[in-house]
Amino acid sequence: MNQSLLSEQHTTESLANLLLRVAQEDRLAFSELYDATHRKLFGIVSRILKNQAASEEVLQEVYLKIWEKAESFDARVASPITWMATIARNRTIDEVRKNKLPDSEADVDFDLIADDSMAPDDIFTKSQDLLKLETCLDGLEPPRAQMIKAAYLDGLSRQELAERFKQPLGTIKTWLHRSIKQLQGCMKL
Repeated sequence: MNQSLLSEQHTTESLANLLLRVAQEDRLAFSELYDATHRKLFGIVSRILKNQAASEEVLQEVYLKIWEKAESFDARVASPITWMATIARNRTIDEVRKNKLPDSEADVDFDLIADDSMAPDDIFTKSQDLLKLETCLDGLEPPRAQMIKAAYLDGLSRQELAERFKQPLGTIKTWLHRSIKQLQGCMKL
């Protein structure tokens, strides 16, 4: 993750130390962690929800979860911001799922989105995986890489992707399916 998005005074190591202190229920460390990271995590949540009030509520729940799960953070597995961003993204996706109308759920490919029951450590097992994913995304045709990012980072539904990319819904479904298969193949190399 881009360190410039975080408070200038915090490094990956200092955030990891804060999380270690949070795991020991240090409220001052939790406050400092919040101050250093809330803008980044709010950006993730609000980019998906596109609603400030809902994003603020979800962000509170995200930090509650960070407080509760801080002891499971492992700096050997993921960077602090990656671990927290995963919690934020998964909680936000749960919110989208919860508030979707029953007839529109088919537009979102939830099977390909990380499940909140997975520990953040399991999702991003090593920072090398993130670098490999970026390389694999670069291997996709640019419109398809943009579509994958819009779907899985911004939380756009298939219908929203069809509108954005000015393609029929069937084409979007095919592109998503093929692009995910290509990414999976690339990640196994």
